[in-house]
Amino acid sequence: MIIDCHSHVWDVRRHLSRGFIRDFTSVYGKGEDALKATPDKHFDSMDGVDKVVVVAFRSRVLRVNVPNEYVSEYASKHPEKVIPFCCVDPNDEDAPMELKRCVKAMGMKGLKLGPIYQHFDPTSERAGRVFEVAQDLEIPVLIHQGTTFVRDAPLEFANPILLDKVARDYPDLRMIVAHLGHPWEDETVALIRKQPNVFSDVSGLTYRPTRLYLKLLSCLEYGVMKKLVFGSDFPFGVPKLVIRDLRRVNRLAKSSGLPMIPEELIEDVIAKNAGQIFL
Repeated sequence: MIIDCHSHVWDVRRHLSRGFIRDFTSVYGKGEDALKATPDKHFDSMDGVDKVVVVAFRSRVLRVNVPNEYVSEYASKHPEKVIPFCCVDPNDEDAPMELKRCVKAMGMKGLKLGPIYQHFDPTSERAGRVFEVAQDLEIPVLIHQGTTFVRDAPLEFANPILLDKVARDYPDLRMIVAHLGHPWEDETVALIRKQPNVFSDVSGLTYRPTRLYLKLLSCLEYGVMKKLVFGSDFPFGVPKLVIRDLRRVNRLAKSSGLPMIPEELIEDVIAKNAGQIFL
């Protein structure tokens, strides 16, 4: 079963801030249309996947708000396919209660957090209140622990190594590090090898095929390929194209004589490993 573990829906003008849009277009040289991620466009782009995680998002600092209700409503129209993840901002006093409401009253299946977007230290007491509830509810947490194009996003909260303390404090909490923690992929490798309930998605890596190969080779050498799961990060990636590029990962090895990433392990990333988290 292919589960896309990381995707977004939003209305660009209603849910994203001018600053977020400005920073995206400035860094990537693409227009606003590249951010389009309406539910209809999202669903039409999910060919080839059996299920897909769709995340809400809230950041008071960045003035970004993709409401939990927006994602929940979309998921209710496609319950056989869409896995809704809520989002709370740990800086909000009511964040733990909102998380409980989203899971117990709205039926949402996981939590999305982004320390650099939400301006919080994942090792802080405020964050701990949210992690404790997520552990008690037995839901997975998808956490953006890596860099970004957003200018007002403090990198001091971004290194994946910060999650080692979280994993030690909440040993039963299932966490998925987004994007293999780029550009700190090696730190993520050390983290997911050490902590049994911490995984990583590979979304966002196929845009840089040389880096993708080298970092998957590191995962292979450290024996953590089984801890990697598939994600598209839609609208920044489309599942069928991300899958295509993952299957092409050995092009560099074939032309240079470097070691090959076993094809069966790539297929496990695409269609098997997420079962440890969701099934």
